[in-house]
Amino acid sequence: MPVELNDTDVAILKSLMEDGRKSFRAVSREIGVSTPTVKARYERLVNIGLIKAVRPEIDLSKIDRKKKQELDSLPALKGAKKHIHVYVEGIKVKLKCDFCGGPVHGRPNVLKFAGFERFFCCTQCRASYKEKHGGRIEMLRRRQR
Repeated sequence: MPVELNDTDVAILKSLMEDGRKSFRAVSREIGVSTPTVKARYERLVNIGLIKAVRPEIDLSKIDRKKKQELDSLPALKGAKKHIHVYVEGIKVKLKCDFCGGPVHGRPNVLKFAGFERFFCCTQCRASYKEKHGGRIEMLRRRQR
């Protein structure tokens, strides 16, 4: 017997189609229902086979131009859409500084906190970011413990 989707199911699907990495809590706040409701509906949608997988959508514009040309030259990718299975070994990703927005050359300065990683072009940008967002970073660290 076919399962009819209601407005809540459709809203959950639309939200996850925008960003499949959203937490159930973020989706619940966005669509105005409780977190357990979102979780239960999501599991139901998986169980009925409507949601088969959550896969990353790779932004090929972020890939180093040289590696991108190597990928484009592969026979399996010629004329194909770019959202297919791609082996990502050896691919370099162009990073932007999370403080100034400039390019990150070489090895980035990394700030790790509460399961997050932020990347910076220099130690000054890293220090400025920590100063600007110090309260939020500390709150997230305390919450994670």
